[in-house]
Amino acid sequence: MSFKTFFTSRIAAFGHAFRGWGYVLKTQQNAWIHSFIATLVVLAGLWLGLAPRDWAILVLTIAMVFTAEFINTAIEAIVDLASPAHHPLAKVGKDVGAGAVLVAALAAILVGLLVLGPPLWAKFLSLFASN
Repeated sequence: MSFKTFFTSRIAAFGHAFRGWGYVLKTQQNAWIHSFIATLVVLAGLWLGLAPRDWAILVLTIAMVFTAEFINTAIEAIVDLASPAHHPLAKVGKDVGAGAVLVAALAAILVGLLVLGPPLWAKFLSLFASN
């Protein structure tokens, strides 16, 4: 494989990935909810001046939720292609994919409370104590 072929195939791969990302954002309402909450978390982290380790935890957690949503969307598309008619196993596949997103989102809430909770509480206490 030549360098040019390798390079152009990597560019194409990024294009496919960004199209997939766009598809999820255009078609999945939950992805908008995840995006909104992730934005709030990032803004809170900036406001609190989080340490690099806390940022690493939050970035990985946000990525976990989006990854679960992306995989769930892929599962739904494949199931719809393979089984256009309603089938009990198709429902199982979709439900399990949705369950994975739920697990990731619940874990993210817990991580957010553990990482953001103490400094957020301290910040609010300092705001009210100065008044």
